[in-house]
Amino acid sequence: MRLFIAEKPSVARCIIDALGLRSKEKGYYIALNGDRVTWCFGHMLELAEPDHYLGSSVPVNSKNKKIWRYEDLPVFPQRWVNIPKSDKAARSQLTTIGKLIKACSVVVNCGDPDREGQLLVDEILEHFKYKKPALRYLSSAQDMASVRKALSSLKPNKHYEGMANAARARQRADWLIGMNLSRAFTLSAANELVSIGRVQTPTLNLVAARDKEIRSFVSNTFFKIKAQLEYDGIKFMADLDLDGLGVLDKSGYLTNGHSAQALLDNLNKCKEIRVTEVKEDKTELQHPLSLSLADIQKYAADKFGFSASKTLEVCQSLYETHRLTTYPRSDCSYLPEAQHKEAPDVLKALFQVNPDLSDLILKANPDIKSRTWNDSKITAHHGIIPTTQVLDKSRLSEDEHKIYSYIVRVYLAQFFIKPVVSTTDIKMAAGPLVLKASGSVLLRSGYKQVLNQGSTHNTQRLPACRKGDTVELVTATINKDRTRPPAAYNEGSLIKAMENISSTVSHPDHKKYLKDGDGIGTSATRAEIIEELKRKGYLKVERKVLKITDKALKFLTHLPDIIKNPVLTAIYECNFSEIEKGKMSISDFENKVVRPFVVKQVNLAKGTKIK
Repeated sequence: MRLFIAEKPSVARCIIDALGLRSKEKGYYIALNGDRVTWCFGHMLELAEPDHYLGSSVPVNSKNKKIWRYEDLPVFPQRWVNIPKSDKAARSQLTTIGKLIKACSVVVNCGDPDREGQLLVDEILEHFKYKKPALRYLSSAQDMASVRKALSSLKPNKHYEGMANAARARQRADWLIGMNLSRAFTLSAANELVSIGRVQTPTLNLVAARDKEIRSFVSNTFFKIKAQLEYDGIKFMADLDLDGLGVLDKSGYLTNGHSAQALLDNLNKCKEIRVTEVKEDKTELQHPLSLSLADIQKYAADKFGFSASKTLEVCQSLYETHRLTTYPRSDCSYLPEAQHKEAPDVLKALFQVNPDLSDLILKANPDIKSRTWNDSKITAHHGIIPTTQVLDKSRLSEDEHKIYSYIVRVYLAQFFIKPVVSTTDIKMAAGPLVLKASGSVLLRSGYKQVLNQGSTHNTQRLPACRKGDTVELVTATINKDRTRPPAAYNEGSLIKAMENISSTVSHPDHKKYLKDGDGIGTSATRAEIIEELKRKGYLKVERKVLKITDKALKFLTHLPDIIKNPVLTAIYECNFSEIEKGKMSISDFENKVVRPFVVKQVNLAKGTKIK
């Protein structure tokens, strides 16, 4: 009897649908051929806390927890111990899995096709000391064609032990940094909790840096010179080109009012304005990609003010409760090419579920295959899209309806032609001065009509003038404005910043590893990291944006830069890659990379006093 161990219940349901269901038991399914299919709830085991490794001589507090002391740091386990998570449902399910493991002849690891998915099941097999044959199921999609293909091409599980080792190294490194440095710097702060993590601290520092930028920002008045021109009865607006005139400050603004007035006077004195260059271009706009969780979280934060965790909760409900959308914890914006042939069935279901969009759905052409279908871009999961589930949409909450509608519209957009935009740029000479006019017009709306973006590319329609033509100056004015600070982070934009944190790093190797690794954190953990920072009183929400608290700012200024810097993740990701390839052992990584770093930082903490 084969035992399939899925990472989550939804994958188990897909596998049993493909195998054929004989019966459903408590915690598992029995297939028609006698195989069993069970599931995890993510990681079922976790690393034991430092108390497990500290000696019995360490005093305990009133809660029977060993007290934190400098002399016990750093803690380096000689032998790592995994223990079942405390959640009752998880413990019960783990017991069920253990019984099934004892009875089976072959285990099939059905974790997600990434490092964490590999380790998640492998550590359960180690926990129950499983020694029999093990196979690996690999599929990044849950459509029936992909599931059946994966079931027919199972591979030996041992071929993927490098992935598990890389995940194990990540897990241990985070433990060593988080447990040791949090304790060391908390003691330096007279036992005021200072929580440190490889991901959470750089995330907190992003907000701190943005807050500092906003606080120190000095707004200045600047000027632009606008001209209304006319040609062949058509009036249009142009800007005076200030480059090369020696009037811009070091930030690229015209801030001198006298210079602005002198330029305006010179422009008004000009007797002839002649066209020197006309550029016209027609562009087809690429289809939007499918949605990752970060994309939806940013949209929901900007549009509705949702927190990242609330958006995840809504997406999870659409997926688990209503089964209207695919797996939500995805960092991918692409779809498997095999899923394209399911488009007619999905569109048919959408027609029944979304009568308000019936006109658009009838216009959708499932033969159109946009760039979002690309197997080479698929990661452990694919983009979030609607399913073939048919359900009365009135059963959705208002928040679920908002997110579902967005997912549906982005999916529908894939089956409309590309919009076409006409852009025109005109340069004109007014004596020694240069005027520039730009305009764009949407010639073909294409998928823009689905996303309600029909007017986003319309600016102004420029006249059909040619090089050498003269235009008439109607009026010229000085427009006054003020420079603005960068926008504060909301939860959606902070998650996108975590995902794109490579843009803050200059070293090309570090930038590459951060970009290849999709930044810091994962789609499954970023919302929880932000929630944890709020719970600990390090971040607060003011008028829908995130602000760092005084408490966090005080200890953050005392931390070494390497702890606050995403470069640490880049360096470690390089090592994880080597471990996955079998070119570095976990013990070498722990002893030669992590241990010296932790020892150094703990010693620094011992010499630091945080008030």
